[in-house]
Parts: sequence; structure tokens; C-alpha cells
Amino acid sequence: MKIKKIKELIDLMNENDLTEIEVEEEGQKIKLSKKAQKVEQTIVSAQSAKSSDVEALAGAQTKIKSNVKEVKSPMVGTFYRSASPDVDPYVEVGDIVNKGEVLCIVEAMKLMNEVKAEFGGKIVEISIENAEAVEFGQTLFFVEPV
Repeated sequence: MKIKKIKELIDLMNENDLTEIEVEEEGQKIKLSKKAQKVEQTIVSAQSAKSSDVEALAGAQTKIKSNVKEVKSPMVGTFYRSASPDVDPYVEVGDIVNKGEVLCIVEAMKLMNEVKAEFGGKIVEISIENAEAVEFGQTLFFVEPV
């Protein structure tokens, strides 16, 4: 694959905030991925904001305890909190979940993929809205082990 094509793929990733892309063309396959930005970078940029904004951000950071684990998206797709629009969400903030319990669905290429809890705990935050696009590795839930 030519360098020009690779640069185009990198530009595509940057323009669409993608963390990973895989392309197969004429028998050649390329997979590009980049690390997601860390929370510390957000805090640094917030220091230039108004003090009330920084205080709100600091409050949100202290809300998430150090023992809280993240449930991340296993793929790029669309996040759904329930099996259909007329059904209650799988989980709500404050719910206790067990290992193997369905937390949400990520739709990718018309396939509905269940995201199951890899560990038990209490849902402390749902970090994405229903029917929003998600990236591979994007945090969907914060779960506090109980």
C-alpha cells in the first residue's frame, strides 16, 4: 500500500475521531490504531477555563473512585441501552450487575452485539447517550465492585 493511501487513512481517522481503522485492498491489509487521550489531558486543558468549570470538573473526578472499573466498547458501532425503543434499559445508574449480565447492545453492520459485564458491581455512571456512535475501546459504563 502506498504512503499516500496510508496518509489518507490517517487523515480519515483524525477527521472522524476514530481510534482504529482496518482496510483490505487488492490483497493487502492495513490496520491503524491510536491510543485514546487520557483524562489527565482533559484536566490540563480545563485549567485555562473559568474557575467554576474547573471546580465542576474536579467534582466529577472525585465522584469516580479509584476502584471503579470501566466497561469499554468492544467495537465501533451504535450504542443502545435496551433491546428495542419500547423496552426498559438493561441497566440504570445504581443497579447492581453480575458477571455475564447484559449491559447494553452495540450495533455494528446491522448485527446486534450484546455487551456483557466482565465483573460484578454497581453501575455508577453511564458515559454515553442512547443511540450514539461509539468507538472501539470507548468507555460505556463505570462500575464499582461490590
